[in-house]
Amino acid sequence: MDFEPITRPLTDDEARAEAERIITQSFQPETPVRHFPTSFRDATKVPPYGDTPPVHQDDKRIVPAWAAGIAVASIGVGAGSVGLGCCAWLVLQGLASVTLYGVLMVTLPFAGLAMVATAIGGAVSKARSVSKTVYEGPVTQNTQITNTSTTRGMFSRTRNDVR
Repeated sequence: MDFEPITRPLTDDEARAEAERIITQSFQPETPVRHFPTSFRDATKVPPYGDTPPVHQDDKRIVPAWAAGIAVASIGVGAGSVGLGCCAWLVLQGLASVTLYGVLMVTLPFAGLAMVATAIGGAVSKARSVSKTVYEGPVTQNTQITNTSTTRGMFSRTRNDVR
């Protein structure tokens, strides 16, 4: 290559020739490009059956124990949350279809049981509280009212003591 500085300006023909030389030299590959096929299709027919048995292929995947544990736990959590979601859905569906007659029919046995328990409790209470205590004698009632009033000025106070 000639790297001598040019002291005079190039003519148009010389500039065009120099530009073409630089462009062809820049885009010229150093080594020739070899083209390789990127795919291959075997067009031969596959036989319907053969004498060769299938070849066993070992499983080479290695899964750590902690990863397997996390996978199993996440499956369990997912199944549990689906179960809870179904349970909540059933409860909410039941609450959405509540009518007055349905509530009365459900609470009727409890109300009947409570009424029987109250009746039995009342009867037992009455049977125990039979007493023959009779109070006899004079009764004295004394009421004494003391009124002290200091009502002077804007703020006043009245005090009544009832004994």
